[in-house]
Amino acid sequence: MNMDEVIKRINELAAKNKAEGLTEAELEERAKLRRIYIDSVTGNLKNSLEHTTIVYPDGSKKKVTHK
Repeated sequence: MNMDEVIKRINELAAKNKAEGLTEAELEERAKLRRIYIDSVTGNLKNSLEHTTIVYPDGSKKKVTHK
């Protein structure tokens, strides 16, 4: 399942929850899909930060590190 499908299904479940509520199975599915989405966003952010460098006015570069 790609991320567009995950987001689409999360939105479908959100709309159904507002309209009529969700079954136990749908609540579990929603929780799993949310975890997939959160893990994806977190992974993408970590990857971006790992490949980020700071360029100073004098032209020197420094890789971003953990505090």
